[in-house]
Amino acid sequence: MILASLFPLTTLMLLHFFVENPTNDMVLRIVTGNMVFALIITGINLLAQDLSWQKHRGHFVFYATLPISKVSFICANLIKGMITSFPSFMILAVIGETIYDLEWNFHWFVIPLIFLSILSIVGFGVFIGFWSPSPQVTNIVLPSLMMFLGFLTPVLIDGEQLPKILYWISLVFPTTYVAEGLREVLTNGLTKGVLIDSSILVGFTVVSYFLILKNIKWRIE
Repeated sequence: MILASLFPLTTLMLLHFFVENPTNDMVLRIVTGNMVFALIITGINLLAQDLSWQKHRGHFVFYATLPISKVSFICANLIKGMITSFPSFMILAVIGETIYDLEWNFHWFVIPLIFLSILSIVGFGVFIGFWSPSPQVTNIVLPSLMMFLGFLTPVLIDGEQLPKILYWISLVFPTTYVAEGLREVLTNGLTKGVLIDSSILVGFTVVSYFLILKNIKWRIE
């Protein structure tokens, strides 16, 4: 998990040295953006690659012979993804707070929002892993997707700075709402915008779950 944090940590340090006299809004965007970037790496990139490899090595066929249900198998992978993603997320939060001397506005709703954020991103990653037509395709698509989500969506930069086409495309990914919700709740506490973002993340989670349920092949029961 420490290794998975190196990429966003490097980006965090680069922006710290490169951006002189950043405003509070810029600092918050840099820190929360790199927290989300850590989730993209662990919850989408690494998790999807691992599941794709397992799928095409025949591991799922073996799991299907065991006395476990499809739902239990899916939930186990979602929980695994959440457990492996949480440490890198917190590492970036602690380091970012220390470097920029931030004073977080810790509203109680930040806890369920973090849970929803990780779950929605992990659900997206698990779906990609189960959908993967081949490990080669996964290894090509995921790094490109990781860079797109990290640098060409409203994660590290303001959505108004993006071309309209990129902004509209970013709306179909959960990372956009995760970054927006985290910034809002850490700045203004529980607001209507935070509730809207949270509701959208719930929607992403539910849709991901049912897509995974439909996509994964299991034994005939």
